[in-house]
Amino acid sequence: MNATVDEVHRALEAYRALLDATGPAGLQFLNARVPHRYTAVYRIENAVLHNTYLFDKQGMVRPDYLAQVPLEDSFCQFVMRDGIFTSTDTAGDRRVDGHKYQGVLGSYHGLPLMDNYGRLYGTLCHFDVERYPLPDEEFALLQKVARLLPAYLNKRPAA
Repeated sequence: MNATVDEVHRALEAYRALLDATGPAGLQFLNARVPHRYTAVYRIENAVLHNTYLFDKQGMVRPDYLAQVPLEDSFCQFVMRDGIFTSTDTAGDRRVDGHKYQGVLGSYHGLPLMDNYGRLYGTLCHFDVERYPLPDEEFALLQKVARLLPAYLNKRPAA
């Protein structure tokens, strides 16, 4: 294995241990590895995305505008349409021309989350008002986490 693959594997094992110990969703661990302010899990229901877990690097209480987002107003819609969506600079990203939050969110990197029955649960994403890239190894980790996380979404930590 090369160094990047080893690092992703070690990070995934550390994340799995954290989930086993503390339950969902271990977002602080993921967020500490990236420059983005937010790391989140959104659940989709009736064309509305409901924020089920959010880690804010600044430690603020979740703002109301992130609690529930209509699908058509979200970047998560592109994740669901395309299977992934990653943008380091939404202002200059032609794929989101005319979107309500183009340029408001500076960067967004997300993947779909499936439930334990193979149905779409929602999304896992890093995002920020600033423009930040997501390093390849962090995207690789996010992909692995998106496959691992569904088993923990409704699980409570051991007492």
